[in-house]
Amino acid sequence: MNWVSAAFVSLFSFGVWGLLTKLAVLHIDARSALIYQTLGVVIIAIITLGLINFKPASDVKGISYGILTGLAYGIGCLFYFMAASKGKIITVVTLTALYPLVTIILAYLFLQETVSMKQCLGIGLAFVAILLMSA
Repeated sequence: MNWVSAAFVSLFSFGVWGLLTKLAVLHIDARSALIYQTLGVVIIAIITLGLINFKPASDVKGISYGILTGLAYGIGCLFYFMAASKGKIITVVTLTALYPLVTIILAYLFLQETVSMKQCLGIGLAFVAILLMSA
């Protein structure tokens, strides 16, 4: 699968995830929803282990970043569930969907990736979208 196809599957999956989050917190508290979501992630991890014949890569730096990724994801999900339980899902999803802006800034600072003028315009429009969606 090429990266564009993978990105579209991810886009669809995250879209469904946003709706399912609200449905979950309508019936259980945010912390419990996080626990059950994590169980879902573990199921995907086990399936993935099977796909790679139970031999994950073993580079210490990669493992460390992988664990940190999981910690950041877990923290983000916990607070996302909390926000979803108290706010309108349309606004919560739109606001949290700006997370790529954080990634862009960090990639610029730490990976020396460039940001074009066209991309800067897109970032500005993303802020405008948040203002319009939260009104």
